[in-house]
Amino acid sequence: MRVACRLAGEVLDFITPYLRPGVTTGKLNDLCHDYMVNVQGCVPAPLDYAPPGYKPYPKSICASVNHQVCHGVPGERALKSGDIVNLDITVIKDGFHGDSSRMFYVGEPGIQARRLVEATYECMWRGIRQVRAGARLGDVGAAIQQHAEQQGFSVVREFCGHGIGRKFHEEPQVLHYGRAGTGLTLEAGMIFTIEPMINAGKAAIRELADGWTIVTKDHSLSAQWEHTVLVTQGGYEVLTQSAGSPPPPSF
Repeated sequence: MRVACRLAGEVLDFITPYLRPGVTTGKLNDLCHDYMVNVQGCVPAPLDYAPPGYKPYPKSICASVNHQVCHGVPGERALKSGDIVNLDITVIKDGFHGDSSRMFYVGEPGIQARRLVEATYECMWRGIRQVRAGARLGDVGAAIQQHAEQQGFSVVREFCGHGIGRKFHEEPQVLHYGRAGTGLTLEAGMIFTIEPMINAGKAAIRELADGWTIVTKDHSLSAQWEHTVLVTQGGYEVLTQSAGSPPPPSF
């Protein structure tokens, strides 16, 4: 899991210089696919992934732009200066999954966009810092929800973090809202993602006709960050940090 997760982070490091005005999300997908397959010797987990009720996902990464919340399907869309973009990477290496996502600014973001992206990053880390053996899953969700709502933002309810290992999505579900002191008790050795989706407007979402892309109902901006985290006896280990990962915020 350490190897697979580090490799997921390194795909995000690799693609960072390409996030420029004019590049298409399809081009970003092709670059990542080639790097995962031909450089890292990995399998892109999203490609042809088909959970119950879904048609197979057609690309190797998810690229969600501006008001797209998650699962944005790469295509012909060219990025413009001022866009914010989430790239979600999951690799399979030797049977194990590594899962991480980052936000990127294309050119110079607006004030609200920057505030949202920074607050969402802080939300993720506030959730991560609740992780330790003996803590409860509700502690993670409560910390994220409290910080998001204090900033005037809302938490998407329909999607959550998840256990991960030999399967892409396993138990437990890691909600990004909730009450402290409730939910599953964490045990050393558990591995799951923390990946809050935070909206600048209301929390309501809808699915586009492609059957995958999720957008905000009110067309407000949305941001997401994701790390895969290991529960340890004394705290946590973030498995998807790589050389290019932004440092944790100094609260």
